[in-house]
Amino acid sequence: MKHINPRETSEAIVEFIKYIFKKAKFSQAVIALSGGIDSSVSCTLAVRALGKENVFPVLLPYSKLNSQGVTDALKVIDILRIPKKNITQINIQDFVDNIIKADYKMDLIRKGNIMARVRMIFLFDQAKKRKVLVIGTENKTEHLLGYFTRFGDEASDIEPLRNLYKTQIYELAKILNLPESILTKKPTAGLWENQTDEGEFGFTYEQADEVLYYYFDKKMSLPDIVAKGLEKEIVTKVLQFARKNDFKHNLPFILEL
Repeated sequence: MKHINPRETSEAIVEFIKYIFKKAKFSQAVIALSGGIDSSVSCTLAVRALGKENVFPVLLPYSKLNSQGVTDALKVIDILRIPKKNITQINIQDFVDNIIKADYKMDLIRKGNIMARVRMIFLFDQAKKRKVLVIGTENKTEHLLGYFTRFGDEASDIEPLRNLYKTQIYELAKILNLPESILTKKPTAGLWENQTDEGEFGFTYEQADEVLYYYFDKKMSLPDIVAKGLEKEIVTKVLQFARKNDFKHNLPFILEL
């Protein structure tokens, strides 16, 4: 797996954000701050690029689910010294529950998708209200695995972290003065009680990044990846996960005339 130079990478991302906002003729941004490592890193770099007065964090909890995420998000806001008046917090429970109650047989995945999409409704509405852009928080691992909700957590105007694998995000986070609780807790989308990303995968982010890097970046075959010392079962699981969600990268289908 390729390591990054965290300082050079952070500086490059800050310059990228500055360039895009200048080109698009915007100076302010909203960001959905969950208290997770991706949104915390993205928010930190946005503040460095645009200034703390020009970043508007939006916290979108579902009742008390993942309350630690809200606590950590507020810690990040405090560290970055973002003005309190810039913070918007909306409990999405009533809005989500009104949709869910239409189908009492709804499974957890569908409920999670609804939560992600409701969050994006509020986030883009805040962007419209303030006439600003939406900064995204997606990393390369999630993108390649298709581990996102279309028109939900993958929706944004700019993606500063899309070209960084999850393990590279951690490398970057270590130099950004983020709270230890964010660096050490298990990644979660906060969609249901005790939900974790790796629990859904059946493999770790570290394992996924190794496989995805060799497969997509180095264009290596499954046997060649296994020959690198990775377990065949894990390599197969990661590639199957990515392939089953690959359709997300090719939608909508369009008739060629």
